[in-house]
Amino acid sequence: MMNTGAKKSKGSNRAKVQAFGGFLTNMVLPNIGAFIAWGILTALFIPTGWFPNEELGAIVGPAITYLLPLLLAHTGGYMVGGKRGAVMGTIGAIGLIVGSEIPMFLGAMVIGPLGGWLIKKTDEVIVDRIPAGFEMVVNNFSIGILGFLLMMFSFFVIGPIIVVANNFVTAAIEALVSTGFLPLLSLINEPAKVLFLNNVIDQGIYYPLGLQETLEAGKSIYFTVASNPGPGLGLLLAFTFFGKKVARRTAPGAIIIHFFGGIHELYFPYVLMKPITILGMIAGGMSGILTFQLFGAGLVAGPSPGSIFAYLALTPRGNFIGIIAGVLVATVVSFLVTAALLKADKSTETEDDEFEASVERSKKMKTEGKELYGAGTATATATIDQPVNKIAFACDAGLGSSALGATTFKKRLKKADMDEIEVKNYRIEDVPEDSDIIVVHKNLAERARMKHPDARIVTIENYIEDSNLQDLLKELKKG
Repeated sequence: MMNTGAKKSKGSNRAKVQAFGGFLTNMVLPNIGAFIAWGILTALFIPTGWFPNEELGAIVGPAITYLLPLLLAHTGGYMVGGKRGAVMGTIGAIGLIVGSEIPMFLGAMVIGPLGGWLIKKTDEVIVDRIPAGFEMVVNNFSIGILGFLLMMFSFFVIGPIIVVANNFVTAAIEALVSTGFLPLLSLINEPAKVLFLNNVIDQGIYYPLGLQETLEAGKSIYFTVASNPGPGLGLLLAFTFFGKKVARRTAPGAIIIHFFGGIHELYFPYVLMKPITILGMIAGGMSGILTFQLFGAGLVAGPSPGSIFAYLALTPRGNFIGIIAGVLVATVVSFLVTAALLKADKSTETEDDEFEASVERSKKMKTEGKELYGAGTATATATIDQPVNKIAFACDAGLGSSALGATTFKKRLKKADMDEIEVKNYRIEDVPEDSDIIVVHKNLAERARMKHPDARIVTIENYIEDSNLQDLLKELKKG
């Protein structure tokens, strides 16, 4: 149960990287609509678009140069320093933009949080030293002076550094493209996904590179290298036909949510349950990228969520055959490899036994984590000794998987006449302090403990049907 004397967890490197990826995600996610709007504008009105229009196409350049980076910097500053941080981040970003000839997405994702942090720390120092009646003057001039200095620092220092880093990464990936080795990125992408690290590489590297290439070519393959829904679809189809018991029963539902809803987290538990199936994901990812390359296909913006609908909506003219072929090939290859692996599994242990073993391992890990981090993590079978009013389902971005879990569990509570219990979904860092129980995937448990060391955390492996959620429901009924 809750350990009020717990010390805050420092966490492992993986949990810290996950948290960093989550931070990037939440800087990009609120602005995805703007990116999609820019992508539609590009697909329609550039010279190679569906309806070429010189006047409307003139919006494309300024939007990617000014609008999108400023939005990222504003959001990043706000996340760290509130409204004043948003202003500081935006001021700093304009120095980057004017001082560079490339779209400053990476720079904006650096300068925005930095500006928010600077004004936050400055306010902490001067808050008790401002004479009465001079609050507005001090507040305005502090952000004005710091903003000016940050603008100059961005123009002369951060901008050139970002350009060098961007050129290095671009050259490295373009070398892979020119030699035909771009599919090798799947060796990184697919394992990173199931470890919830995909946001670091996808939105930190591929999105900025993709937008930069789209400005020049009207499309980019970079938007497809980590977001292809085909490999996950192939894996879930294989579990549907060749899985055992629980996997076979839940995979069809996961297919609909993954492929059409774009929530890729749905297939992560299946890979984690049978780690060897990551080979099917890698093979599917590689074949999909290779197919996109052969057809010269690409998207005009990052598909978020990564559903087939988003893929088709962001496909430029003349690329539909290549995009559809890349998704289909990835699906078929992933299905064949995963099916072969599942059929070759001669283990006498049933799927239910494997789930039980996973639960036991998870409980052991939680016990070890409690000893190591001092976190108040209770298992789902503990007895409730106080009323439960709020349950928080948390995930990396606070959407996708946590929303699915919260909705499903809320329906179960309603059937049990316990709909007075509030169930909502959040990103891990935004879970309210008054939450009685936090539910997260077991691979995100450590990160949740880092942020909420005193909270009771219930870990799950499957968002649709999980034994710990069933135990929690029984526990709530008894309580």
